[in-house]
Amino acid sequence: MNTVAVRRSVCPHDCPSTCALEVEVLDERTIGRVRGAADNAYTAGVICAKVARYAERNHHPDRLMTPLARTGPKGSGQFREIGWDEALDRIADAFKEAAARHGPQAVWPYYYAGTMGQVQRDGINRLRHALGYSRMFDTICTNTAWTGWIAGTGRLAGPDPREMAKADVVVIWGTNAVSTQVNVMTHAIRARKTRGAKIVAVDVYRTETVKQADVGVILRPGTDAALACAIMHVAFRDGYADRDYLARFADCPEELEAHLATRDPAWAAAITGLSVEEIEAVAALIGRNRRTFLRLGYGFTRGRNGTVGMHAAQSIATVLGLWQYEGGGAFHNNGAIYGLNKTMIEGLDIVDPATRQLDQSRIGAILEGDPDVLFGGPPVTAMLIQNTNPMTVCPEQTRVRRGFAREDLFVAIHEQFMTDTARMADIVLPATTFVEHDDVYRGGGHQYILYGPKLVEAPGQCRTNHEVIVALAERLGAEHPGFAMSPREHIDWMLKASRRGSLAELEAVGWSEWQPPFEEAHYLNGFAYPDGKFRFKPDWTAIAAPNNGPMGPWSALPSLPDYWPVTEEATADAPFRLVTAPARSFLNTSFNETPSSVAKEGRPTVKIHPDDAAARGIAEGDLVRLFNARGSVRLHAEIFAGLKRGVLVTEGLWPNTAFVDGAGINTLTAADPVAPYGGVAFHDSRVSLEKG
Repeated sequence: MNTVAVRRSVCPHDCPSTCALEVEVLDERTIGRVRGAADNAYTAGVICAKVARYAERNHHPDRLMTPLARTGPKGSGQFREIGWDEALDRIADAFKEAAARHGPQAVWPYYYAGTMGQVQRDGINRLRHALGYSRMFDTICTNTAWTGWIAGTGRLAGPDPREMAKADVVVIWGTNAVSTQVNVMTHAIRARKTRGAKIVAVDVYRTETVKQADVGVILRPGTDAALACAIMHVAFRDGYADRDYLARFADCPEELEAHLATRDPAWAAAITGLSVEEIEAVAALIGRNRRTFLRLGYGFTRGRNGTVGMHAAQSIATVLGLWQYEGGGAFHNNGAIYGLNKTMIEGLDIVDPATRQLDQSRIGAILEGDPDVLFGGPPVTAMLIQNTNPMTVCPEQTRVRRGFAREDLFVAIHEQFMTDTARMADIVLPATTFVEHDDVYRGGGHQYILYGPKLVEAPGQCRTNHEVIVALAERLGAEHPGFAMSPREHIDWMLKASRRGSLAELEAVGWSEWQPPFEEAHYLNGFAYPDGKFRFKPDWTAIAAPNNGPMGPWSALPSLPDYWPVTEEATADAPFRLVTAPARSFLNTSFNETPSSVAKEGRPTVKIHPDDAAARGIAEGDLVRLFNARGSVRLHAEIFAGLKRGVLVTEGLWPNTAFVDGAGINTLTAADPVAPYGGVAFHDSRVSLEKG
């Protein structure tokens, strides 16, 4: 009788949880069940259902198995099988031709977080820097929230997120944790079971998280800062503010209190759509409980005023002095605790800062040749794409589609499935999954570095990202010591250079915990500014841009926490606000090819308030059209009372082919850069709605 081997691994997907896994290995090419590692204190044995079903995705019959070359028109899906040598030679020749004609900056390696592995994701940058190709500014997900957080604390870090289990109130704000960060719910529910804690969920519609909360707060999109200001107003008014703490740890508490004097619940109610009673109740609940843990999510990255909203929500913890208590404070991301030295992985020692840095979110404008986004440089005529699907993910899809349709644009993509972007490519390379290669991961939502070893052999001719980058470097004459290193050697070098042990030590356990001491994590020795004080009044021009990106676009951000009305508000011609939220069974565009995930999600729908639907003669399941100046999308109606009138919600990044007219939901999303550093306002679009 054969015994099934159970091996440690790590979920690689774009999620702050980066779960520690136990994977059944059935034979050298086959995995079975996937479970959360019970002995990892953050994962605590719990993972989302879609990753638990990963064998279905890993062994999917539609996995890409061989390199392909396009034979028909772009987007036709017509390809022929070719060998790896031919594929790599054609990519190298195209890159050489682009560089010879326009200079090396005409080549743009493009990637994002389809894997969060430090080696397999970020090694593409080593090729970029070695050859002087255009750099990339990461703006599509994190900029607004990270900037808002750093504005207050001076550092992207916070209390141990496991402390949620020791809280008396857990406020889950701007994240649908049930669908996107299930481990947040693990620790919040533990607090409810063991301490009688109350869970408060703040969102723009009745999500699964709101349904499981004790208190659900559903506000209008983009009005988070108004709610935060009203909560702080009540704190000062009713004596909940910790004035001794503020005197020691805040920059201008008296000025803030005076500023908030007019930001009362009635003022906030008119903005948020909440009642005065709802605001008073949640403010009192938070104010009375010093062990309140504010878990602030990535919803703050999705609006034009998201930076201000994050800073305002975070400021509540300082007004109340919540940072002083175990189970209290605020948390968003622990990125600053790691300090990883990725010189070898990314080629950071050979970066030329004079090379332009193109905004990944504005890929449509870049590929259409807008001079303002090209910084006066050459057109982009060649791309290598790994770990992302811009033909679905990126905003202004009409422009993105036109850009990828250019006959003078050569595109190579390294993918696991035939995505919308792969269909537009000239060369398609088959990629491995996380159980088929070695990598190391860090948790944004926790405090672990985790090792994910290769568990099974890849199917067909699939190759790792690292193998592709090394093979192209050889053909292109790129020089750097990192090209001669294996993934395991990269991991070992990075850990040792970061003074974080070695691969052998990490591999022996599976993960390493790097949680800072309580006093540091709770800022009890001062915040990360020279004077040690939290900034209610940050100097927005002095805050370092996340991801080392360029400065701007500058706008007159409020000097103190405040509601900032710069969102794309409804008009008579476009009377609805559209929110494009994540789906529970998809993760960005991963899993939208998995049969069980597709079956659970059904089809693309738009949630419409019953009164808004009735006013337009729309019934459940009717075909409807959403449209604005950027384009038009047709999908089916879902009548849903759990949102404000005038708000529409779609869930999930479906393939374009899942929509009636072949136009995906981000056709309606704008790419204008969000202040102060850029980003995409995915939940901040005005649209019209009609039946048919």
